[in-house]
Amino acid sequence: MRLYNTLSRSVEDLVTRDEGRVGMYVCGPTVQNVPHFGHARAAVVPDVLRRWLTYSGYEVFFVRNITDVEDKIIDRAAEEGRLPAAVAETYTRVYEREMARLNVLPPDVAPRATGHILEMIGLIERLVEVGAAYEGAGDVFFSVRKFEKYGQLSGRNVDELRAGARIEPTERKRDPLDFVLWKGAKPGEPSWPSPWGRGRPGWHIECSAMAGKYLGPSFDIHAGGLDLVFPHHENEIAQSEAASGRRFARYWLHNGMVTLDEEKMSKSVGNVIGLVEALDRYGANVLRLFLLSAHYRSPVDFNEARLEDARAGFDRWSAFLRAAAGIDVKPAESEVVADARRRFTEAMDDDLATPTAQAALFDLARDGNRALEDGDDATAAAVRDALVELTGVLGYSFDDGRAHGSLVGPLVEELLRLRQEARERRDFATADGIRDRLAAIGVVVEDSATGARWHLGG
Repeated sequence: MRLYNTLSRSVEDLVTRDEGRVGMYVCGPTVQNVPHFGHARAAVVPDVLRRWLTYSGYEVFFVRNITDVEDKIIDRAAEEGRLPAAVAETYTRVYEREMARLNVLPPDVAPRATGHILEMIGLIERLVEVGAAYEGAGDVFFSVRKFEKYGQLSGRNVDELRAGARIEPTERKRDPLDFVLWKGAKPGEPSWPSPWGRGRPGWHIECSAMAGKYLGPSFDIHAGGLDLVFPHHENEIAQSEAASGRRFARYWLHNGMVTLDEEKMSKSVGNVIGLVEALDRYGANVLRLFLLSAHYRSPVDFNEARLEDARAGFDRWSAFLRAAAGIDVKPAESEVVADARRRFTEAMDDDLATPTAQAALFDLARDGNRALEDGDDATAAAVRDALVELTGVLGYSFDDGRAHGSLVGPLVEELLRLRQEARERRDFATADGIRDRLAAIGVVVEDSATGARWHLGG
């Protein structure tokens, strides 16, 4: 497999630290609010990579953190009149719930920053010991100029950054480029004891400490949004490598931003689309298809027309699978399936080219429909099984609500029974009304010679 490495600015062969194994760290959310649609992409991209690596035979150890102590959380708590810990817990649960709805696999470990304060203090002590950090009036700062490779990830030049800085050095902070590792306690804020007095960690040190604990000082893949390249990931590299003397992560994978009217979604700007609302309206499959229809490194604009295209695309897969569901013959060896597998594999191995991979699956569904039309049930069965398998690799689910003891199926069946009774007495207004109300909540009804069939759209 080949992946684009932000660090080298090139597509590289994936060579892991340990043969057959992948250690992967993903920057999770700062839990000060409900997740927005941009968070969906930052979760779906590494989820698909993880699924593909596992499908390809790797043993993947996946870590995604929760930042549950940070300035934004403290500010939010002040606004809501609650404790910061209560705010963090509330929005952690919301995030995890929405990730499950989005069909994102849970991480193997989900470390919280507040549970790793000792590791952060230990890392800061090491940085002070090697001369890469210093204390100033209860705070501890990383000395950027002590790390010669600073800027290697983002391409930033230290001298140019220094020239653009507006803050002059002080007794507390020697250089305006230096960033905080430990913040001295302020009244009313959460704090922990440390060698420098009570305080709390800076944002960047959290990920370095948690990644190092669970993946070691040098691991395989670090992923996150493009907006984290600078300063967050740049600072992670500096402090981690200054402490260990070893490369922090081998590959840096960054997804492009989600925009609204071609402007980056941002809570500060106020142009965010809530993930809860998006999932309620479109469903996980449609949102995933929309996101994966663009290459992960490209920006993607939240666009109603493209979302409807995604809905139509998922419905094409669903329609074929429903039509082929009842086939009970042994699948045949099929050239169309072999060709689709080859195209799918080549695309996924080529820097996770999901648009090309999905195009192969749409062609496969088309070939399956042709097999059905020709009465070639053995080929149709082979296509059906391959389509379920490969869409599953991308994280799609075709659960129509009848499985797992859901109440959805029995309720819909009862409404369809009432609809059929209305049609038999020629009360078409009531029959059409039932169908329209079902459609409004995402239940698609299809009439056939053998009766009404239904499924959940997207």
